[in-house]
Amino acid sequence: MSEKIILPSTLFEKNDISYETLLLIYEDMLLGRSFEDMCAQMYYRGKMFGFVHLYNGQEAVSTGVIKALNSDDYVCSTYRDHVHALSKGVSSKQVMAELFGKETGCSRGRGGSMHIFSAKHNFLGGFAFIGEGIPIAIGSAFQSIYSKQVLLDNKPIRVTACFFGDGTSNNGQFFECLNMAVLWKLPIIFIVENNQWAIGMAHNRSTSFPEIHKKANAFGLPGIEVDGMDVLAVRNIAQQAINRARSGEGPTLIEALTYRFRGHSLADPDELRSQQEKEAWLVRDPIKRLKKYSLDNSLVSEDILNNIHLKVKMEIDEAIKFALSSPEPDIRDLKKYLFAED
Repeated sequence: MSEKIILPSTLFEKNDISYETLLLIYEDMLLGRSFEDMCAQMYYRGKMFGFVHLYNGQEAVSTGVIKALNSDDYVCSTYRDHVHALSKGVSSKQVMAELFGKETGCSRGRGGSMHIFSAKHNFLGGFAFIGEGIPIAIGSAFQSIYSKQVLLDNKPIRVTACFFGDGTSNNGQFFECLNMAVLWKLPIIFIVENNQWAIGMAHNRSTSFPEIHKKANAFGLPGIEVDGMDVLAVRNIAQQAINRARSGEGPTLIEALTYRFRGHSLADPDELRSQQEKEAWLVRDPIKRLKKYSLDNSLVSEDILNNIHLKVKMEIDEAIKFALSSPEPDIRDLKKYLFAED
């Protein structure tokens, strides 16, 4: 049995978490942040092309949800998908190589930043258009139920976590799929990463009803709002939703209030958001918040956290070396992977 740490602060209220899990969560968030920072460097050096949307600031949502899933559960992402893939276990080398357009990338260099995919890890992909992944996630959740009820699979029901942004919540797919998920009691969690902005449109100016989690009431599923800058608050809510889905009780809608620390993409000068707004969210950085609380309450030593930082730095360095040294796709394979092979 692993040692249990009881976290008495309001930051970690109602959370029992093992020492190993605490370190896992910290490392996963740090890996996501460090990976994205390196992506920015490589993009501005001309090593990456096209649109690249970074996840800085939102790490508590990815880690809090995905690290609460089982390895055979499913994750469906958006065009801001790098960190979701890393949390699901996709190798940082493969993700970086994909961003470099290399044959060793997880999508063989054909997908790029917005189309990270890994069948091995049940990572259903990133999608360039908003709302595009929600019907895919519905299909994933349906096959989990079909496998259990029709094919009589004796394994636990596999849960699907479907991520999307606040802008997507005004699209038709969102409402149609919530309705379908409740009708069929599908094992799916809808996670709205409400980072307050849809490209250059503030969330409260784009919808007649800004509290997204309350839209669940129209379809009869639980809608929960959570502090998306508090990784253990997210994890706590996610575990409840996962248990509900796995036990056959159906879907849950989670609205995680978070913030992206960079512009919409690396091509965005980020001039529309006020400096005052940015600074108000920066002080709630989920990684710094977890680190400070852990140290202040002697939950972990600074040496151990420093070792994690060193480990993550080495992993990112290795990912860059791997991506730089990997081969480009062969022009003769231009049509390869278009169709399933026998």
